[in-house]
Amino acid sequence: MSKVWFITGAGRGMGVNIARAALAAGNRVVATGRNTDTVAKAIGASDDLLVVKLDVTSPADSEAAVQAAVERFGRIDVLVNNAANFYAGFFEEITPEDFRAQVETNLFGSMNVTRAVLPIMRAQRSGLVVQISSTAGFNGGEFISAYAASKFGIEGWIESLTPEVAPFGIRTMLVEPGFFRTELLTPESTTYAQPTIDDYAEKTKQTITAWNGMNGLQGGDPAKLAKALIQLTNLDEPPLRWVAGADAVEGLEKKAQLLLAQADAYRDLSSSLAHESDKF
Repeated sequence: MSKVWFITGAGRGMGVNIARAALAAGNRVVATGRNTDTVAKAIGASDDLLVVKLDVTSPADSEAAVQAAVERFGRIDVLVNNAANFYAGFFEEITPEDFRAQVETNLFGSMNVTRAVLPIMRAQRSGLVVQISSTAGFNGGEFISAYAASKFGIEGWIESLTPEVAPFGIRTMLVEPGFFRTELLTPESTTYAQPTIDDYAEKTKQTITAWNGMNGLQGGDPAKLAKALIQLTNLDEPPLRWVAGADAVEGLEKKAQLLLAQADAYRDLSSSLAHESDKF
C-alpha cells in the first residue's frame, strides 16, 4: 500500500536516494530541505512529490512543513530524520559554539521534526519514525567528539522514545550506516575546527588528508541502502536497530565484545556494592 514519507535533508546525499527509492516504490513523498530548489532539482518531478522548505533547527519551520504535508496528503506514515552536518576536530579545538551547533542540528533538529509529527501519528494510531544515526552513535573516536556526542544522544533519545509511543501503534527504527559514498565529507557538510594547538597540528593534518582522500571512495552504496530501507519499513515488525554496511556490522560486533569484556573484568567488585543490611 502507498505510504506518505516525510524526509528531512532531502536536497543531497542519502536523503535524495531515500526520496527517489520511496517514490519508485509507489509512495508519496514530502521532501524537505533548506533550499527547495536544490531539493526539487535533486529528486526530479513527480505528482507524488511535495517539496517543502525546512530548517530542522527551527520549531516553527517543522510545524509548518508538517502542516503542509498533511494538507497535501492527509497523513504521514514514515518520518525519516536524515538531515545532519558534521563538525570535525579535536575536542579542545572545537569551539563551544560549534559543538552546540552540531548537537542543535543533529539531535535537537530531529527532535523538532519528530515533535511536530508525533501528534499526527498518534491520531492515526500508526506510523514509523526512522532515525538516521551512525556508527558514531555507538563508537566514539578521536576527531569526532561533537558528531559522536550528537549521535550518541540520538540513540538514547530514540531508545527511550520507543516504549513511549508503542501503545499508539508508532514504531521506531535507528539506522546506523558505516561509510557510504555520500557528501558527508565534502566542504558543504563538514566543518573542520581551526587549528589552534600545536600538539594536535600534525595529527589534524594527517586526518584531514586521509578523509579528503576517502571522499567519493567510500564502500557503501547509498542507493542500495535506500532500497533496503524501503524493504524494512514494509515489514510488520521493522527492526528497532538496523546496522547498515559490512563495516558497521563489524564495528558493532567489536563494540559488543568490548562491552561484555568490560562488564566481566571487574564483575566481583561491581557486584559487591550492596548495602550490608540488605544481605540475607
